This record gives sequence, C-alpha cells and structure tokens, in this order.
Amino acid sequence: MRALLTRIEQAAGLDRVGDRMQRTVQRRIRSGRVRDLLHGVWLGHPLHPVAVQVPLGAWISAAVLDLLPGQQRAATTLVGVGTATAIPAAIAGANDWATLTPEQRRIGLVHAVTNTVGLVCYAGSLAARLTGRHAFGRTLGFVGLAAAGGGGYLGGHLAYKQAAGVNQSVPELHRISAGWHPIADFAGLPESTMISREVDDVPVLVYRHGENVTVLLAHCAHQNGPLDEGDVISSNGHACVVCPWHGSAFRLTDGTVAHGPAATDQQVLRSRVVAGVVQAQLP
Repeated sequence: MRALLTRIEQAAGLDRVGDRMQRTVQRRIRSGRVRDLLHGVWLGHPLHPVAVQVPLGAWISAAVLDLLPGQQRAATTLVGVGTATAIPAAIAGANDWATLTPEQRRIGLVHAVTNTVGLVCYAGSLAARLTGRHAFGRTLGFVGLAAAGGGGYLGGHLAYKQAAGVNQSVPELHRISAGWHPIADFAGLPESTMISREVDDVPVLVYRHGENVTVLLAHCAHQNGPLDEGDVISSNGHACVVCPWHGSAFRLTDGTVAHGPAATDQQVLRSRVVAGVVQAQLP
C-alpha cells in the first residue's frame, strides 16, 4: 500500500487533470468570504474533516441497520442523510484541495474520485430503496461504503503523511529551547511595522503596536510560506500580514487567521519587555 501511495504522489501525469480541475474550482468559488467559510477560518479548524463525519457516520450506521431485520425505513433515511450531506462536504474539500502542493493534489484527486464512486453508489442505493428494491439498495450501499472507506484512507494519508490541512509552522516550536530569549531593543522597534528576527535559528516576526509587542513564527501555518516576505494590509481594522505564497492573512497583534486558505491561527510566542529588551519564550 505504501508503494502504491508513493506512485500516486509521483504520478505527474495526473497533473493534466488536476491542474484543469484546480482552475475550475478557483473560477467557481471566487468570493473570498465563501472560500474562508469553506476553509473553516471561522471555525479555527479545517471544515472538511468535520463535515465528512456526517455522511460517513450516516452511511456506517445504515450499513449496521442493513444487517438487522426490520430496519429498512431507518436505513433508507440514513442513506438519504449521508448522500445529501456528502455534497457540501465535498465542496469544502475541493476548496481546500485547490490550494495544495502538486504531490498533495495527486493524492487528493484520487481521494475525490474514490469518494465520488462511493457517492454515486449511495445515490443509486437510495433510489433503489425508495422504489422497493431494498436488496439491490443494500448491495450498492455496501459497495459505496467500501469506496468511501478507501477514500477515507487516502484522506488520512493526506493529513498524516503529507500534512495537508495541518498547521505546518507548529513543528518550528520544537526547535526553540525553554526559557526567555532576547530578541530586540524595544526602543529600536518601529511602530506598526513588522521586522524579522530569530529565536534559536527559528525565524520570527516582531510587531510593535503601542506599548505591546507580538512575536509570531515567520513560516505560514498553511504551507510554510515566508511571512516575512509578505505584505502588511488592513483587514476589518486589524493590521495583517499576507503570505506571498497562497494569500493567507494573519493579524499581527495576535496571530488570528483573518483569511484562508489557512484555517488555523499563526503561532504566537509569549513576549515581555525587561530592562528595555524584548524577550520571547514558548507559549
């Protein structure tokens, strides 16, 4: 299985289809607010992994009921719920997928195809059940569950092996030793301007706002983009740094994600000023 997944990751031939689909998704979902909604910016966590729990849970429950006598109506209801809720979950997943790296998109493309097969099987299962062909509906349901299970395995590979959708800046924290680290003289920090520094060779951003100083990791939570090369904008009255790679925006005062594709906040270090020197330590 590992060898198969590696071959999929390296299958550059999939990019012809994947690149075309990526452009289609980006054209269809143009609104920044809609993208942020689907990314899960409002949730502080990617929306897609949460959304898929409903259809998968409904389909698994329907499969259990299909093994029991006298549960046809309940199983049909669960198949319908799962089929209906799979569509918005898929839209959220496509929105995330369009911002991934080529290797991640290849696995994601096969993940989407496999889940689409499962969805088609369940749509057919629902139609069969509603027309009284429950035996055929059960068969299609079990086939659909197998396909959805395969898609779930690929989704796990995306998250846990390829780190898609996770906060990729957090591992930088493990490189910072315990204790307070001097960063800069407070008096020398320009007001409302981010500057770059290092803590144990880990790049950070330092931002002074009034008498307060925020110290953020400088690698973007989404795909490790260099935030120190990004632009500073105003969003809803907050100064934000925009990642130059994919456009994620984070508030410079507290690291809160303002716009996706990042769905998690940028990691902020604890900071203080002692004898005129800004210090930072692990959160």
